[in-house]
Amino acid sequence: MADKTLSCKDCNNEFIFTEGEQAFYKEKGFENEPQRCPDCRRAKKQQRNNGGGGGYGGGGSRW
Repeated sequence: MADKTLSCKDCNNEFIFTEGEQAFYKEKGFENEPQRCPDCRRAKKQQRNNGGGGGYGGGGSRW
């Protein structure tokens, strides 16, 4: 297994998917390669954790 150069779907920058990361993904049972670079992944995760819109909850009774 060798390092792979991938392209981020958000910023279009290239990033390296290292051998170690590939082994980690395989160990976790992930079948797809990452689609975002580490920076965009971090930003996306932070956006989710900060209640980035949508989702459920938070609104009392509708009736």
